[in-house]
Amino acid sequence: MPAPEKISPWRWVPSLYVAEGLPYALVMSVSLVLYKNLGVPNAQNTFFVGLLYLPWVIKPLWSPAVDILKTRRAWIWTMQILVGAALASVALAIPSAHFFAATLACFWLLAFASATHDVAADGFYLLALTEHNQAWFNGIRTTFYRVAGILAKGQLVILAGILAAQSNDFSAAWSLVFGLVAAIVLVLAVYHRWILPRPAGDQPIVAGSKNFLAEFSKTFAAFFQKPNIGVALLFLLVYRFGEAQLMPVTQLFLLDAKSHGGLGLTNAQVGFAYNTVGVSALITGGLLGGFVIARRGLRFWLWPMLLAIHLPDAVFVWLAAAQPQNLFTIGAGIAVEQFGYGFGFAFFMLYMLCLARGAHATAHYALCTGFMALGMMVPGLWSGWLQSQLGYKMFFIWVILATIPSFLVALKIPLESEFGKQNQTAPQIRS
Repeated sequence: MPAPEKISPWRWVPSLYVAEGLPYALVMSVSLVLYKNLGVPNAQNTFFVGLLYLPWVIKPLWSPAVDILKTRRAWIWTMQILVGAALASVALAIPSAHFFAATLACFWLLAFASATHDVAADGFYLLALTEHNQAWFNGIRTTFYRVAGILAKGQLVILAGILAAQSNDFSAAWSLVFGLVAAIVLVLAVYHRWILPRPAGDQPIVAGSKNFLAEFSKTFAAFFQKPNIGVALLFLLVYRFGEAQLMPVTQLFLLDAKSHGGLGLTNAQVGFAYNTVGVSALITGGLLGGFVIARRGLRFWLWPMLLAIHLPDAVFVWLAAAQPQNLFTIGAGIAVEQFGYGFGFAFFMLYMLCLARGAHATAHYALCTGFMALGMMVPGLWSGWLQSQLGYKMFFIWVILATIPSFLVALKIPLESEFGKQNQTAPQIRS
């Protein structure tokens, strides 16, 4: 085992966030394409996949256990093994006669394991890095989280399309793809069992269950006693209200036939335009966002990043109205929207880190991300139904209108102007 003080964050931050990003992308995005390929209607598709957000919403209910029992390091590699097993189960369930119910059950297991892994990984990040390095590596961790998205939503979707074209069987193709990604996650689990450092602060709060309930209650109470917490939580809920409705429908729009208002792209074309070009632009925007926040601080970038994440949604109104055939034109439009999303989301990620600081940072960050997930899940549940009622063009116009609440709440949020700056000297987050 390498000595902890000699383990550079570059050796574990990228791989840790690839391991965090892969299952999330598979559950919340790739599953939409899987079910679309297998003939599940849009409204049913988005509703049941939207419900899979629930583990990320309610993970604060068990997040104190990650603080209280065992080390975050142990939770990380254990959950990665469970994620790998769940992915293998999805692969086996796809060819079954009742594939929809069977794969949903496997995705539920995958979602719970992934949500628990997120709690441990984000808490470990807070413990293992200084506050300055948290801000600096925020762009790095976001980048590799998105790299996982490219792998899952881009290359794996393309691979499924190629395999299906060769075998004329989407079921067999997707089964092979999920088997492959299960093997990747299990390899990452073995790697992290060996390479992750052992920060001094990564210790369970209590050695056993005697004081568990007391510590559990204390953790929750401390979070809701933070200054102006009500406004802060409302901001977490509405910051992506429009995007929460846009995201589940986007790939369905790209895949749907032109006669149904879509663009009629193939899996490979969607994998290239949206999930490779688009995610690459998102990564670039995220990196730039992390860099500029480190120079000027969080408060300075509130309004530019709020505008950046919302205004480019208008690209989809144009795509739905024009229905262009040129793949590079489509890719360019998607790149503009995704770049703005990545740039604006950098603010959101750092704001949650700022809000979670202090005692019980692991559980408090999980609470933040739980509210973030709730803000994504609920609007996503009705998005497929609403699109089927309005049509794609009017639905995308509604998405733009749905961004207005985030601007109104942003006027009142508590925000430290110096947080995230390179010259910040605040003490390291404790847990």
